[in-house]
Amino acid sequence: MTPNKSYQVYQNNAVNTASGGELTLMLYNGCIKFIKQAIKDIQEKNFEAKNTNIQKAQNIIRELMLTLDTNVDIANQMMPLYDYMQHRLKEANVQNDPAILEDVLTFVVDFRDTWKQVIRTTRQQQFSQGAQV
Repeated sequence: MTPNKSYQVYQNNAVNTASGGELTLMLYNGCIKFIKQAIKDIQEKNFEAKNTNIQKAQNIIRELMLTLDTNVDIANQMMPLYDYMQHRLKEANVQNDPAILEDVLTFVVDFRDTWKQVIRTTRQQQFSQGAQV
């Protein structure tokens, strides 16, 4: 098996066996990757690649919006922030403005870091409950 094929198999297994929380974390990490690449693309004047990477980031934000549980209060607070990020990504794409992408990147990194903490806290609680049984 070639190294690229092995990595692809590993990635597919990681996604197929991930919990919902881990999948959300993967989405945030992917969004961060695509925004950073779009910033680099603008700097290198590779506007076709910039467009592709911004669209990938937009698709991830859209997926995050679709998966919000609107029965939970925090989801109703997050939706306008996701909507803001979508709007800013469109602006960055039209204006070729890396500063706008940096603005969105700050939000996505904050969301990702908060989500990491939620996963960590949940695992600790599950572990401590399992130890008490």
